[in-house]
Amino acid sequence: MTAKAKSDRYHHGDLRTALIATAVELIEDGGVRTFSLAEASRRLGVTVSAPYAHFADREELLAAVAVHALELFHADLQAELKGLAEPPDRLAAVARAYVRFAGIHRHLFELLSEAGLDKVRHPEIKAAERPIDDAFLSCVRALSGAEDPAAAELATAVEATAHGHALLLLDGHFGRSRKATARAAGGAARATLALVEGRRLLSERVSGATGLVKRRRR
Repeated sequence: MTAKAKSDRYHHGDLRTALIATAVELIEDGGVRTFSLAEASRRLGVTVSAPYAHFADREELLAAVAVHALELFHADLQAELKGLAEPPDRLAAVARAYVRFAGIHRHLFELLSEAGLDKVRHPEIKAAERPIDDAFLSCVRALSGAEDPAAAELATAVEATAHGHALLLLDGHFGRSRKATARAAGGAARATLALVEGRRLLSERVSGATGLVKRRRR
């Protein structure tokens, strides 16, 4: 399709969708720091003023891309969770999906984690995060007995585990081959399972020691 044909087509109502798709392409090609509305306009063959009919500024378009990225991640997460019933396995799947998304969609991951988009100004981002948070926290609460302090500690530990593996992957710690993402994602899942098991053993030890003290006091 020629630039003129694209321009004519976009003037008939689907420029907003096309801008989001083009922004995704540009960000995946070169990262969020170099992305501009002007470059998106050039790629689509429309005037540099055309995007402003749909987006107030660059950040508003980036917020729409962030929503797209979160929807993409949520779809990946749902596929990872399919068929898993046990909370530890589901929590490990969340960590695995997080790292895999970082490896496959590096620049979209960086947009979500580094762009500093204002979620107060763009509540649609928070709305797109909600089903992901719900899936994650349902696993955490199931493993922590719904106790808020324990759930918060476990959530933080798993987030640190998954995010740490993602950053190590992007830094090349797991190599540069096609298998690097799978290695990192698998490592995050195993580390999460080890974290859950270690927490269980520690809880049992503390519970046993408390019971022993009570018996001695009788």
